Amino acid sequence: MKAILVDDEPDGIRTLKKLLELHCPEVEIVATCSSAAAAEEKIEELHPDLVFLDVQMPGKSGLELLAGMGELNFKVIFVTAHNEYVLQALQFSAVDYLMKPVDEDRLIEAVQRAKERVKQEKEGGPTETLIHNINKAGSPMEMRLCLPTLKGFSVVKLEEIVYCEAQRSYTIFRLQDNKTIMISKPLFDYDRLLADTIFFRIHKSFLINLLHVKEYIRGEGGTVVMSNGMEIEVSRRKKEMFLAKVKEHFKY
Repeated sequence: MKAILVDDEPDGIRTLKKLLELHCPEVEIVATCSSAAAAEEKIEELHPDLVFLDVQMPGKSGLELLAGMGELNFKVIFVTAHNEYVLQALQFSAVDYLMKPVDEDRLIEAVQRAKERVKQEKEGGPTETLIHNINKAGSPMEMRLCLPTLKGFSVVKLEEIVYCEAQRSYTIFRLQDNKTIMISKPLFDYDRLLADTIFFRIHKSFLINLLHVKEYIRGEGGTVVMSNGMEIEVSRRKKEMFLAKVKEHFKY
């Protein structure tokens, strides 16, 4: 895969370049850029498969670079020191994000995911979702989640998800049309990803969409009845946080 590294810090470029050369021989670094303007020129000239992109840079940010380029025919991995909410939103469709200092194992995993997407996915799908989420960063429920599957990927709106259920190291998404999608990522990843939205983890095995809660039945922890009729136990230690979250979003 042809890759471009974009970071305004020379040390960041050098470190990432060395890690890729040592651990990811399938990545060919065709250019390094210290600004969004330089990156835009190189992207148009070299047509990379993958761009490692810092979010916050002087002048135009990495987000502004992506939003201003129109159709993007490459995959994006964010490399940043800033773990803010907008970054979580971008994870909905970016291949991955890596926190500085970059961990070599996480880097290898991210590159492998990018390699699989380049091979399996229809061109443009995840990128269109990424741009949509950049524009909807202030409206979480309008965002879309790009779910990698064995056949490629599925794009779903957050409002369509009733709940997510843990099955060992997998996560099962239950949608409002009774469709299920199994993802080979643990529930913890999606709990972190959806932390600033209307989703709440009421039990170690369940992450629910509060918009799909139809009823709450009191008990030691209590039970919620979801819009599809599913009854899910609320963990005793999560009860107060759950009720507080409900109060935050709904009047009662």
